[in-house]
Amino acid sequence: MINLFDGAMGTILQSQGILQPSTCPELLNVKNSQAIIDIHKKYIAAGSTIIETNTFGANRIKLSHYGLENDIRLLNKAGVKNAKTAMQGHGKVAGAMGPLGRFIEPLGDISFDEVYDIYFEQAQALAEGGADYILIETCIDIQEMRAALLAAKAAAPLLPIFCQMSYSEDGRTVTGTDPQTAAITLTAMGADIIGANCSTGPEELIPIIKILSENTHCPISVQPNAGMPHLINKKTVFPMTPADMAKWAPMLIAAGATFIGGCCGTTPDHIAAINRSIKNIAEPIRHQQFPNDLVLTSRTKTVFIGSNFPTRLVGERINPTGRKKLAAEIKNQSFISVKKEAVEQTNAGADILDVNMGVGGINQAAAMEKAIKEIAQIVDVPLSIDTSDPAALEAGLKVYPGRALINSVSAEPDRLKKFLPLAKKYGAAILCLPLSDKGLPKTGRERIHIIKKIIAAAKQTGLHDNDFILDCLVMTIAAEKNAATEVLQALSLYRHELGYPSTMGLSNISFGLPNRALINSTFFAMCLANGLDAPIMNPYDESMKNTLTAAAALIGKDPNGRHYSMSVSQQDTPTTNKSVTTPTNILQAIKHSIITGEKENVAAMVEQALKNGYTSNEITEKALTEAMNDVGKNFGAKKIFLPQVMLSAEAMREAFIKIKEVLPSAELTDKGTVVIATVKGDIHDLGKNIVAALLENNGFKLIDLGKDVDAEEIVRAAIKNDADIVGLCSLMTTTMLQIDKVIAALKKAGARAHVIVGGAVLTQEYADAAGADAYAQDGVVAVKIAKKLIISKTPMS
Repeated sequence: MINLFDGAMGTILQSQGILQPSTCPELLNVKNSQAIIDIHKKYIAAGSTIIETNTFGANRIKLSHYGLENDIRLLNKAGVKNAKTAMQGHGKVAGAMGPLGRFIEPLGDISFDEVYDIYFEQAQALAEGGADYILIETCIDIQEMRAALLAAKAAAPLLPIFCQMSYSEDGRTVTGTDPQTAAITLTAMGADIIGANCSTGPEELIPIIKILSENTHCPISVQPNAGMPHLINKKTVFPMTPADMAKWAPMLIAAGATFIGGCCGTTPDHIAAINRSIKNIAEPIRHQQFPNDLVLTSRTKTVFIGSNFPTRLVGERINPTGRKKLAAEIKNQSFISVKKEAVEQTNAGADILDVNMGVGGINQAAAMEKAIKEIAQIVDVPLSIDTSDPAALEAGLKVYPGRALINSVSAEPDRLKKFLPLAKKYGAAILCLPLSDKGLPKTGRERIHIIKKIIAAAKQTGLHDNDFILDCLVMTIAAEKNAATEVLQALSLYRHELGYPSTMGLSNISFGLPNRALINSTFFAMCLANGLDAPIMNPYDESMKNTLTAAAALIGKDPNGRHYSMSVSQQDTPTTNKSVTTPTNILQAIKHSIITGEKENVAAMVEQALKNGYTSNEITEKALTEAMNDVGKNFGAKKIFLPQVMLSAEAMREAFIKIKEVLPSAELTDKGTVVIATVKGDIHDLGKNIVAALLENNGFKLIDLGKDVDAEEIVRAAIKNDADIVGLCSLMTTTMLQIDKVIAALKKAGARAHVIVGGAVLTQEYADAAGADAYAQDGVVAVKIAKKLIISKTPMS
């Protein structure tokens, strides 16, 4: 069955003059409820079977901008009442919840728990009002979506939940999540319908919908914009006509969507045209890929594990057991070595990183939370949370922006009782360890018997076949002569009787024997031949990696030995600890720290460089600026994403702070003064805050005027501070024209500042028409443009 959503609410409110730039849209639910009901009725008449409530911004943060933060329940319940009044029982009502406009720490300044609480109270009000669905939409960060989904499931456990992300033209969200990763992460967490809205026009969303449909069993929803807005005769116009939208609707359904509607710029006419175009279209046939393989995700990457995929290396080095220095650092709440190990293991080829904070005498939950936050921001591989402490496990799962692996779940009753519900709640996979309260199993048959008990308990908790990876529990042959053969039997049984992927740590096999490397590598080859999918090992161990490369060719995972041949040809290149950028001097070390976001290290390095006689300008130009140039290139090439860029910028800021601390009179290279603001009537400042942080951390002097700033205040600040650049942001179609007004006022006042404009609704075409000097589609581009414009300081013409 194809379900038809409505279209935009604001488009009609604005055209009718009901919604002014300074008016809270959600307040109309009680102040002018008939206007809202009438618009709902127009969509129902156009064919909509699902109506969204006018509650997109009815959360504590957004309502506080209007002094309405105490009216959350009132406005949300009124929004549901209006929609139900219009629907009169002939369709469903979706309680809409939009983004908060702030990033969750460490990328932003708000905690996961606070975001959860904000969404919980809104979802609860929508459910109490009688909504049929909870619709979480227009999210650009998977971590915010995770918090919202958890909150909605807790607040409205009986209601189906839509999770709709918003994607940029490159097919990823602003923080780098691709649709495959989003689909897998949200499916595992229990989303009921997964989709995309806003973003771009319908044509650009077709491949995104196709990817979503191939990577989840959930129904798919889509609500595209009527194209990207243009400025025509000083009016904001969305280019796609109802006929244009209707043309693409059948293709969106063919790609997998069964819920379809419109977002920005769409009207009842658009919905009516879509309705006519899909009248006789059957529900699409879905082809989900990899239904039984284990899949893990990070914020920006998906990793499949199973017999049809390459062997995956699980890096074991973030573990303080037997490592006094690492244990001491963790105890002292220093995570420098933890982050270094994460980066270097990833560079050395690890596909997954195991994270263990097992240090005695510390708050392991706090340590795990900190470690997971830090590691997830600097590497793109999925994480395995290795702990026996349920509090530490939940702390790590909560803040991890992806689908993690739990290492591990044994058949011990207490472990099953406490760990399995956490796996279900947070959508994690589990490493099943064949260990019970009766002790260590000696035979492969005993192992599989215990594993079956774990899987049965897990499925009773709500886990599924693609949630498991099975450990073989390796013991030493020095103590048990059949230890190796029983592991090999277990591998074979796992593969042929259960069909789930397998894993294990390898080094125990040789404990107590001489030349352990020989035993380990030989045993590794035997395990690979018997179906080992994801060894837990030291990724710096060249003998083990060579064994893996050769074995892959022999067992058919490296067709024609291509990878093996390439590896042999590169043998002359040292690969132990592949953080290849081993700095040869202090400036290179600083540059490397900026690129990798090692903000804890960079201040001490800068201080050492100054002691070594380097000038502040030498450090700035040869280390800091070069580093950020490389970061910009990697961002443009999609090798890194916004979280890594922000982290590098923070590291650069720490370097500037240290220079000024050591040399208060240091003449740093003058990058210039920037006045930045979100224009009048626009209360959205997430994008502006990102640009401001990147500019400031790159050495510009920032005067941030905030959001909802009128033209006169921006002009005064530009003149008073002799600004080199004015940055203007608009996230709403209703406030785009304010940019024209500000630019005209700056020119009239004789301000010499160049103007850079940006925001979700803006385009290069609009920037040109408005008279801006430049358009920046993201923060990295804004910094690059600002550096170029600062060279030319002529007055605006």
